[in-house]
Amino acid sequence: MTIREQFTVPKKFNTVAMALMAIGILAVIGLYITTHGCKGTEEEKHLSDARFWASLLQNSVFFLLVVNASMFFICATTLAWGGWQMSFRRVPEAISAVVPVIGVITLAILLSIAFGSNHTIYHWTDAEHVKHDTILNFKKGFLNKGFFAVVSVLTVVLWSVLGWKMRQLSRSLDEKPLPNLEENKKYIWKNTIWAAMFMIVFALTVMSSIPWLWLMSIDAHWYSTMYSWYTFASTWVSGIAVIALFVVYLKNNNYLELTNEEHLHDLGKFMFAFSVFWTYLWFSQFMLIWYANIPEETTYFAPRAQGIYKGIFWMMFVINFLAPLLLLMRRSSKRNYTTITFMSLLIIFGHWLDFFQMVFPGPSPNHVPVLIYDFCIALGFAGLIMYVTGRALSKAPLLAKNHPFVKESVIHHT
Repeated sequence: MTIREQFTVPKKFNTVAMALMAIGILAVIGLYITTHGCKGTEEEKHLSDARFWASLLQNSVFFLLVVNASMFFICATTLAWGGWQMSFRRVPEAISAVVPVIGVITLAILLSIAFGSNHTIYHWTDAEHVKHDTILNFKKGFLNKGFFAVVSVLTVVLWSVLGWKMRQLSRSLDEKPLPNLEENKKYIWKNTIWAAMFMIVFALTVMSSIPWLWLMSIDAHWYSTMYSWYTFASTWVSGIAVIALFVVYLKNNNYLELTNEEHLHDLGKFMFAFSVFWTYLWFSQFMLIWYANIPEETTYFAPRAQGIYKGIFWMMFVINFLAPLLLLMRRSSKRNYTTITFMSLLIIFGHWLDFFQMVFPGPSPNHVPVLIYDFCIALGFAGLIMYVTGRALSKAPLLAKNHPFVKESVIHHT
């Protein structure tokens, strides 16, 4: 069999990516004009300005965590010494190359919000307000601008550098096969060490501190010990969906010849399993707070489950749990390209809605903003992911042919 090793970015692919990015840029401009043309009291102007920054915050953080999930996928399978994914490993590698790009955008947005004069999104950035707020004053050792900036920058840098190192290790074998078994063992061990380093950083950021700083601090009086795991589950299953979309696209264009229904089935199983895992965390967090009925805890869910955001809150639950449960349970559905494509898009949209309801009730408590601008900005990020991933795919062979575990992927059977 002849293997098409090199991906050539189709003109139509780039055109679609550019068009989506243009839509996103126009949406940002349109949202800025509509929110900064507000006439009214000082408070109304602050709320209008916060609506603009909240949209950028929601989209940038969501898509940054989603593309970073691709490197988590690579490192998790590396630590497990798994080989089943090797036939399409270059896909998550290429997606992870987007992390530095969206990372810079996200940092610019986060630091603009934290160091700006509008404190509607992050109340803890208002030093005068913190002095008279017992809870925020108690948390100021953690919730302060300096700590926020240092941890945010360090996090994005470490994600980018360690991701780059993992990609370099993978590509180092493209032109230089390993000569013997001993070198194979050394290479696998080196991969394992770097993957473990990434996983440590990932655990200390995505699974703990970063969701607290970037998202949970919007509602700084409230806290949940499950919040970071909940955020991780949401972006992890969305990351698997993005990988599946690119795999299906490449397969439909006669690439990834060694990737078959067995590999697609496993990606479908990940999407199904972690949709259930996300639901477990959603239910655990919601049920415990609802059952205890403690005012300082229920204040978070009141506008979401019972207030003006309840439509989005329950709709995203249906999309993120019931749809995967009903449509991905059967073996055949996880092997069907159309079903996987539809469910991947639906899952990404559902968890994007999840992030919307995580962010907006804080800066916009009295009404639900129209989603058209936010959705168009999301399309802009989707176009950026397409463009950067396409370029990354074209710069290296699609098959890591000299990797010691490639054979395991070729003979993989579920």
